[in-house]
Amino acid sequence: MKPIVCIYCEGTDAKLAVLVKEKDSIRILKTGSLTMTRALSSGITQSRSDALAEIENQSLGGNEEDISFESLDSAGEASYSGLSDTSDVGLLQSYIHDLKISQLNFIPVVTEPIVNYHLYEGPRDNNKKKLISTLINDLQSTKGITVDSEMMDAIELNDKTMLGVFLEGDIPCVLLLNQLANYNSRRFLKIPTIKVAELSLAYYVSKTNKFFPEDYSLIVYIGREYSKLIFLEGQKLKHIGSTLDIGTKNLHTYDVYFSKILLEMENGGIPKLDNIIICGEDRSENLILSFFGTFPEANVTELKFENFDTSSLPEEDSKNLALYAIPVSVGIDYFDELDKQHVGVNYLPKYIQEKQKVFQFGWHGYLLMVLVFASAFFFTFNILSNIRQIKDLDYEIERLQQRQVENQALVNQITPLDAKINSFDATQAILDSACAGNGIWNKNFQRLSDFIERRRSFWITKIESKSKRELNLSGYSLTRSVLTEFAQLNNAAILKNITYEPLRDKSAFSFNINMTMVEDTVKVK
Repeated sequence: MKPIVCIYCEGTDAKLAVLVKEKDSIRILKTGSLTMTRALSSGITQSRSDALAEIENQSLGGNEEDISFESLDSAGEASYSGLSDTSDVGLLQSYIHDLKISQLNFIPVVTEPIVNYHLYEGPRDNNKKKLISTLINDLQSTKGITVDSEMMDAIELNDKTMLGVFLEGDIPCVLLLNQLANYNSRRFLKIPTIKVAELSLAYYVSKTNKFFPEDYSLIVYIGREYSKLIFLEGQKLKHIGSTLDIGTKNLHTYDVYFSKILLEMENGGIPKLDNIIICGEDRSENLILSFFGTFPEANVTELKFENFDTSSLPEEDSKNLALYAIPVSVGIDYFDELDKQHVGVNYLPKYIQEKQKVFQFGWHGYLLMVLVFASAFFFTFNILSNIRQIKDLDYEIERLQQRQVENQALVNQITPLDAKINSFDATQAILDSACAGNGIWNKNFQRLSDFIERRRSFWITKIESKSKRELNLSGYSLTRSVLTEFAQLNNAAILKNITYEPLRDKSAFSFNINMTMVEDTVKVK
């Protein structure tokens, strides 16, 4: 989580605390007190260039202004080599110079006269927007004050009365932070919310202290120029007293506090005080004893800040955290809201929201942005569609080229076959001429085969063709009579010679016969 810088501005006094949440603990990185050259409520402090001009005038003998930066953290008093910027914003910059400003969230803390309160006891709506609208209408009808909804928020008091809290006028801390942004050449600093000092302090006291439901408690915050009185009933806020123009700079006697406290008790309907919690600039023993003397039945204590990681602070600073009660309480309030532990009062005016936007456009600018994105989407979609179509066509071309190669291979195979088909007539004529005497050969060989099948003692070993129709047959016979019978059966056969050649243990005769093939008749030579 990003560190937060809680800055509380009241008059010429500014208190700062830098906190960061780490897992389940909160670490306080820095605390500091800044004395302004002028009251922030009267206007923004000097710019960097104005401060440099002022320093130049001082070097020529001009009047020196009372500029100081008091910090319990001695390491926070940074000095730069060469010319040092001693303006208010320059001193603030020197306090956070070792932190990355882009990684910080700034929370301005407001109080009177910027903050105003309005009690509302009428019917309420659970819807926050409708409730705010009701409070604005009631404020308009009862006090004649018109407030924007963004500057109004509400909190429930102990007696079920709603306390409307609204802001009026410029916010001093926001002006100072804008000047700090310009000092660092940035358009803006990140401001997530604006908090109310009294409400955050009351929340922290209620969270860290356990009171009986019938107890009335008083929180006394003493500043340099102003003091605050906040009353609790049980654990809830009861009454917020008017800011007192009394502080450590102009306090002469504590009796002034007591008369103001009694007056605010009467205004808030508070019959007694059971607990008094003191914080701020003055937490001396004399003050505590004075409260004991005036309210003997009350338990008077100093506000404690425990369960914090203060390892980054010097020991003296960690013991005096009550001096920075308001900025530290605001940090706890903010972190608990992020953790959904409670719902506090928050403000963020439209001019701050607009300034923090990355793109600052009117309605026509946003319309133009929509059209730009729509046209970009349209053209991108068409381009991607065309690319996909081109890829499909390339794939189809590649497939057809492959088919063409395959078809060419088939054509190469078909070409010789086509040549053979074209020469079929010539081949057929050759075959016809070759088969002209096929019937004669068939009949003569069939007659020869039938005779050999009937006479198993007669076989032919050699057939020679002497001419187109003359054959020379050589073979063997076991008897002479078979040879005579063959010659008689085939009138076209002439027995040329016969020789006695025994085969193994049997008598055999070899022969040589000339046979002329005829169609129907056989001629014997």
